[in-house]
Amino acid sequence: MILVSSCLAGLEVRYNGTHSLDLRIRELIEEGQAVSVCPELLGGFSTPREPAEIVGGNGEDVLDGKARVMEQSGQDVTELYLRGAQLTLDKARQVKAKAVVLKEYSPSCGSAMIYNGQFAGQKEAGNGVTTALLRRNGITVLSEETLASYLQQNR
Repeated sequence: MILVSSCLAGLEVRYNGTHSLDLRIRELIEEGQAVSVCPELLGGFSTPREPAEIVGGNGEDVLDGKARVMEQSGQDVTELYLRGAQLTLDKARQVKAKAVVLKEYSPSCGSAMIYNGQFAGQKEAGNGVTTALLRRNGITVLSEETLASYLQQNR
């Protein structure tokens, strides 16, 4: 089983109420090989919601208490991101996920790149809070950009 970001499955759960449908992911769900999850909704957010970015580091730093997740208005939403990450880890364990495919650039789900915390549309190398927690627990995390190579190797 593969756990996938709900937005990549076509559900309108992104911060701005849109989705990021990836047809390969929809196919995996239809074939019963994947189930979807949204760490932000699990953490307690609704859709739409204010944009948020990690300030002062990356997902690893948030887990270590060295960085925070802040909304554009300045509200600290770190605890909601941590809760969503833990519940996503619980779900991954429950479905015995071999891998988790998360949306790149997200403060929860980014696996290689995230926004730099200045709300100016600039990206930097780093991972989101959920990705960091999953990887700390030995779970393979991919993005929609690295899914094809994973599927070729594991089908």
